[in-house]
Amino acid sequence: MTLSTLPFLALFLPISLIVALLLPERFRNGGLFLLSLIFYAWGGIWQLLLLLSAVLVDYFCGRLIGTFQKTPKKAKVVLVFNVIFSVLLLGVFKYSSMAVDTVNHLFDLSVPTLILPLGISFFTFRSISYGVDVLRGDSPVQKNLLDFGLYLTFFPQITAGPIVRYRDFAPQLKNHPVTLQKVSHGLTRFGIGLFKKVLIADLLAQISARVQFYEEPSALAAWIGALAFTFEIYFDFSGYSDMAIGLSEVFGFETPENFLHPYESLSVSEFWRRWHVTLGAWFREYIYIPLGGNRRGTARTIWNLFVVWLLTGFWHGASWNFVLWGLYYGILIMLEKFPLKNFWGRLPKGICWGYAFLAEVLGWVLFSHTDLVRAVGALGAMFGSASGIDSLGLYLLSTAWPLLLISAVFCTEFPHRLFLKMCRSVPGKILWSAGFAVLFLLSLSAMAGNGFMPFLYAKF
Repeated sequence: MTLSTLPFLALFLPISLIVALLLPERFRNGGLFLLSLIFYAWGGIWQLLLLLSAVLVDYFCGRLIGTFQKTPKKAKVVLVFNVIFSVLLLGVFKYSSMAVDTVNHLFDLSVPTLILPLGISFFTFRSISYGVDVLRGDSPVQKNLLDFGLYLTFFPQITAGPIVRYRDFAPQLKNHPVTLQKVSHGLTRFGIGLFKKVLIADLLAQISARVQFYEEPSALAAWIGALAFTFEIYFDFSGYSDMAIGLSEVFGFETPENFLHPYESLSVSEFWRRWHVTLGAWFREYIYIPLGGNRRGTARTIWNLFVVWLLTGFWHGASWNFVLWGLYYGILIMLEKFPLKNFWGRLPKGICWGYAFLAEVLGWVLFSHTDLVRAVGALGAMFGSASGIDSLGLYLLSTAWPLLLISAVFCTEFPHRLFLKMCRSVPGKILWSAGFAVLFLLSLSAMAGNGFMPFLYAKF
């Protein structure tokens, strides 16, 4: 089950709202934990058993870390065991397929790969966050198994984030009042995310998929396909984040923002401060800073950045294109931080934005093709290795330009400023409410007509 399906909207969401509004506060965490398990079990009982095993191991490791707080060496041993367990769990299910595919390709074999459990990358990072935060003393040990289980399995966030650190979530477990104002605001935010996913991202997906189907697209078709995927992945993932943040608010939980209009960035470094903010915060907090950050000289900083971006690429998927994609961004960021640091601020903003956006588009081409040969072919087509214009390119240009234009406008801060301006007057509020209702009905119609379209980041 995902957040953008009719069964979720028609059945699971209303039941969840009833639980949130009617259950006494002392039973609410347990009720939400049970709902989260039911939500996750929709993908298969074996996945649920795997998730429950992670909950139990992390919970008891946390209790042991708390027990050994006066003997830090023992506590660190428990943490290392917990981290190894989490990483092995992720490695076996996510990265064994990469090794198997490589062996199959080299030796012409057909060894089957394991099915990737839903959201394993996200709840693994939450697991590690819990153990580290408890060892550091940033958060107390969670002694209530149901409360800890809710942190690790909270259904709005488990499949694709945002990645909420335990120290930010723990205080809310004791106090997350559900109010009508929060429910109203949260459902509105959820609806905005649904519109992004169903009415924009899913339509863009049809364009990008059509271009990727062709082995040798023209330059025009290749650029349109690349732009379509650039906007698709933004509206798909930021749409999910909006839905997760909105649902979390419905149940009384505050969740950090995950997207801050990243395509307005003037550098690649700024882009990654605005894109998937919680992932960047996790890597900074639990990898970059423990490695020494930028406190040990230039050479060590470059090494630390290399490690972080290698892991960032590898985290996104079990395929070599993701590794290269991570290194691609790592190299660009190192160039911006060192040889280009003083030069960059002197350039006009238009040039800076053009460079950053072009880098992002090219990066998404590499990201979207798990076959490196196809990725190189797509990049080559964009820069003239194939014909400049063909019938597919002209057709896409004539039919897709309105959607691409809408996407370009709605990925900026302009719609939010317009919304705030409209809400200052009664007619504006009425107009917004009517528009919201129309968009919701259009979303339901699109969901019924197009069938199930999974979120892109759910597979990572």
